[in-house]
Amino acid sequence: MTAQRTAPRQPPGGVNLLVWLVGAAAAFLLLFFVITLILRRIPDPIGPRADLFVQGARMTLQLTLVSGLIGLVIGILVGIARTSAVWLVRAPAGLFVWLVRGTPLLVQILFVYNALPPLLQSVGIRLELNEFWSAVIALALNVGAYNAEVIRAGILAIPRGQGEAARSLGLSGGQTMNTIILPQALRIVVPPLVNNLVALLKDSSLASSIALLELTLAGSRVSSETFLPIPVLTTVACVYLALTTVMTLFTDQLEKRVKIATR
Repeated sequence: MTAQRTAPRQPPGGVNLLVWLVGAAAAFLLLFFVITLILRRIPDPIGPRADLFVQGARMTLQLTLVSGLIGLVIGILVGIARTSAVWLVRAPAGLFVWLVRGTPLLVQILFVYNALPPLLQSVGIRLELNEFWSAVIALALNVGAYNAEVIRAGILAIPRGQGEAARSLGLSGGQTMNTIILPQALRIVVPPLVNNLVALLKDSSLASSIALLELTLAGSRVSSETFLPIPVLTTVACVYLALTTVMTLFTDQLEKRVKIATR
């Protein structure tokens, strides 16, 4: 008798995701620890102000994660709306994407911070936005518009026959989208969504325009205080590079796990 080989079982998707999240969180905690140790050993003007750079880097990462998560939800909803057969659903989604992609992110951040609260107050809605949440809203809307186009492309890449088959089996349009089309589309578009997240981390530097103490503003304050822009800007660039490197490392792992799950 010959022994039959059995393929190794892959852990469930939820376990994979949990392991990935724990690993990413541990990697960033270790990164901030290493950055702090290195910066404190650099001569003036960096060493004495190392904690300010680390504080700015933490804010940059926090901005990226919060606005990236909200932007993903916005992208999914708007992307689905963009593929709707109902004009009244499709048109507002198209208008949103057109407005956001056609205006600079810096203008959007300034608009949310300076103009949005007075506009809402004029219609009876009192909303107080601090620098952090103003930046989050602007960044989330911006990346959400780009995510929407990515997700729309993923939905259109799924053969129409799958939707027609699901409808013939009695599934509604919403059930077909949620259970058949959207899961496949999200797996297809993981790489461009990941690219948008990495770009968002760098775009978050524009939040310095509303005096939010993220990495760029921390460097700007040190530079204007010491009049030594070269070491300061070099340090800021290196910290950004370290953040994007770790983020890219784990997003690449996420892409590989998604590819394995689709086999």
